[in-house]
Amino acid sequence: MEDIILDCDPGHDDAIALILAVYSSQINLLGVTTSAGNQEHSQTLRNAMSLLTLMNINSIPVASGNRTPLLRSLISGVTMHGVSGLDGAELPIPNFQAQNLPAIELIAKLVSENPNKTTLVITGPCTNIALFLAVHPDLKSKIKQLVILGGGRGVGNWQPTTEFNFQVDPEAAKIVVNSGIPITLAPLNVGFEAQLLDEDKKNIHKVKNPVGQAVAGLVDFYGLSFDSYWNFEGLPMYDPCTIAWLIDPTKFVSRNCYVDVETKGELTSGESVIDYYNITKKKPNADVLFHIDRPWFAQLVLDAVKSFD
Repeated sequence: MEDIILDCDPGHDDAIALILAVYSSQINLLGVTTSAGNQEHSQTLRNAMSLLTLMNINSIPVASGNRTPLLRSLISGVTMHGVSGLDGAELPIPNFQAQNLPAIELIAKLVSENPNKTTLVITGPCTNIALFLAVHPDLKSKIKQLVILGGGRGVGNWQPTTEFNFQVDPEAAKIVVNSGIPITLAPLNVGFEAQLLDEDKKNIHKVKNPVGQAVAGLVDFYGLSFDSYWNFEGLPMYDPCTIAWLIDPTKFVSRNCYVDVETKGELTSGESVIDYYNITKKKPNADVLFHIDRPWFAQLVLDAVKSFD
């Protein structure tokens, strides 16, 4: 079983990642921290708590992180995720309280108290984790690995070659990628393959439990953003690739690569530089996921949703 803390900014695909983490018997979800990204910090916190309430989970500690990126003003993902960050679903009011401490201190508490090493899963901007590593360098040895949704090899979803999470806080992404902690990076390349096709979405709509109905609404709304200018056969799900990889890494194809993040480019700030062909001869610092077994992934999402019957 993998002990994890999920740092997220829900966000439709973050919601699916959280549901997978709660569902899987192979995941021990120690805590959830939220970052400003797809929405402001207060809203992403509420969204995470509403999702846990929807799943009848109120024992997992949740804490809010930094209000802004390290050095920049916040870029919001409202155009993709709506004014609530989770438009398309009627989510319950949270039935528990957030922790009365900031995200980095909750991470420190959980990591230090855990007898095992902890995996940090990052599906939003890297702000909280960069701050945690800076404030608590003594706990670095207690981190087993970082599993990050971010970047892309030659592709972007916010600018032509820039992925949203890394573009929101490039400086934080650069700190985290160069932390020396073992990293698995899920870039857009694998997220583009992790699609829910029309038949998958129909099957989700058939699930009548509250989680199923919420996910059906979320998927429908999220799909509107892709219908307008993307040419996908289905609906790509980026963030859940992180949890799916933890559940079964054999369903992915990856390559060890040297990865860094551009912070100063006029047109490319936040772009991930993935040395796929080892041109720089620098030591690889990340296992980069490029391909996924799509039918397996779609069935995993459906099984997770059904499990809340």
